Amino acid sequence: VQLQASGGGLVQAGGSLRLSCAASGRTERSYGMGWFRQVPGKEREFVAAMLWYDGSTYYGDSVKGRFIISRDNAKNTVYLDMLSLKPEDTAVYYCSIQIRKYSSSNGPYQSDYWGQGTQVTVSS
Repeated sequence: VQLQASGGGLVQAGGSLRLSCAASGRTERSYGMGWFRQVPGKEREFVAAMLWYDGSTYYGDSVKGRFIISRDNAKNTVYLDMLSLKPEDTAVYYCSIQIRKYSSSNGPYQSDYWGQGTQVTVSS
């Protein structure tokens, strides 16, 4: 499984960006895809995820109401539309995919493979 993230860049506060994550390889039995972000010295933070079986979406508290995760089945690509960006959204954004089935006690989404990350910088 390979994940290719793109779309990062520099944007002013209040602006928007769209990240893309194209999945390839043996993804036909995947359960969902998600986005995380990380700044130096901090743990990786959950941003958003989408599950295939019912289309349900999940968001981290810091991005609820501003970010939207969506999917293009034909392109095997997941998008993250980031609106009303804030300087604190500055981070390297990583996409991931869940290939294995996990117990619900582990939470709604688990990452099995990761993309290479794309830098998002929001200036004040």
